[in-house]
Amino acid sequence: MAERMILITNDDGVNAPGLLALKKALDGVARVEVYAPDRNWSAASRTRTFHKPLRVDEVRLLDGSRGFATSGTPSDCVSLALLGLLDRLPDLIVSGINDGLNLGRDVSYSGTVAAAMEGVRSGVPAVAISFDTSGDRSEMPNYTMTAEYAARFAAFLLDQQELPTNIVLNVNVPYAPMGRKLETRITRLGGDAYSNYLVTGKDPQGRNYYWISGDPLTKGSKEAESTDIGAISAGYVSVTPIHLDMTEHELLAPLAEWLPSLNAV
Repeated sequence: MAERMILITNDDGVNAPGLLALKKALDGVARVEVYAPDRNWSAASRTRTFHKPLRVDEVRLLDGSRGFATSGTPSDCVSLALLGLLDRLPDLIVSGINDGLNLGRDVSYSGTVAAAMEGVRSGVPAVAISFDTSGDRSEMPNYTMTAEYAARFAAFLLDQQELPTNIVLNVNVPYAPMGRKLETRITRLGGDAYSNYLVTGKDPQGRNYYWISGDPLTKGSKEAESTDIGAISAGYVSVTPIHLDMTEHELLAPLAEWLPSLNAV
């Protein structure tokens, strides 16, 4: 039997502490290959690079192990690896550990989730892992528990005979004190996970600037327990299956009734 292989990537950049914690934990599960962006691409969604060539450089991660840094987006990283830079397709892709949660309707912004989607698009099972670092008051968030959970989850998935196709498993881990057992809920996507507001000001040259910002809405959330936001608010890990087919199938027949009027225009 061939050695099992996991491809990991992220949207926080190749030197992000969450990526290193994830790699160290997954080293005990399978052969790990790292292809990650050379800079932060948070909120990149499924941005792809088609208008210029991409660069890939072998680098040393903070623990001295090998990785590859690319000049592309998170989705580019996965495409580069799968289209020929790896010697074969991996058995699993794990994207993360993201610095912050990816919940509800806001997952459409996430470069972490998008990288996992790129893998699933190519037929490789994929997981996105995010951690509520806002709950960690230390100078450097501790990703250890989340990484250990990710390793157990990855090992479980690799042992499954069949995994669902066209599905990204979006995993969000709440902040918890070290040693507390993390329990899991299977959830659906909730609503808005972050508020949006505009910060305005003037730069030193007197020009107006605009900064789009937001705050988490998970603390004290009234979302149903069945949603990812509700699970995180209650202190559970949320695992949400996200389908790449975004068609609203129930509307196909009702909308077809518009056709005579539309075609008559």
